[in-house]
Amino acid sequence: MFKKVHPKEDIATQSQIKSSVQRSIRTKLLEQMPGLETYINDLMPKKATMKQIKLRDHISLFSVNDQVLFFNSFDGPLYPTLKLLHQYPTILPHLQVDRGAIRFVLSGANIMCPGLTSPGARMDETVPKDRVVAIMAEGKENALAVGLTKMSTDEIRAINKGHGVETIHHLGDPLWKSLTES
Repeated sequence: MFKKVHPKEDIATQSQIKSSVQRSIRTKLLEQMPGLETYINDLMPKKATMKQIKLRDHISLFSVNDQVLFFNSFDGPLYPTLKLLHQYPTILPHLQVDRGAIRFVLSGANIMCPGLTSPGARMDETVPKDRVVAIMAEGKENALAVGLTKMSTDEIRAINKGHGVETIHHLGDPLWKSLTES
């Protein structure tokens, strides 16, 4: 998603979000990420300043107290940034790729089904299609990407061919670099 978009250079508009819209975003986040419920008040305090930063290519970043926490494209699902995911690793279901897939994921490649079903990979949870997930790596502690499932985990196991997860945000992409520089 961020291959051609550079968050610091491609800002189109930036605006503060009204409290009523903040509540709807909060509700949407809790629907998509039930694991976020215990942390939501820490991340989005009621009196906090929330901004929407619109980038070109219809990408929106959502910041709370000048810290980018979530993003989306068009009106799609809200994705947490990897920086947020590293602070709160339990907010998303985890899928683990084997060692052989790590370098491809870090270059932005989508995750193939065999990379999720091989001996070093793990899919402990049943995850439906079109769900935001954390992509973990064999032998690594933190997530290396945020993805969107293109098949359910049951279908990935059964079919074992094609793209299982679309990589949305990964370590080293322009969003990651812009978040770690500030």
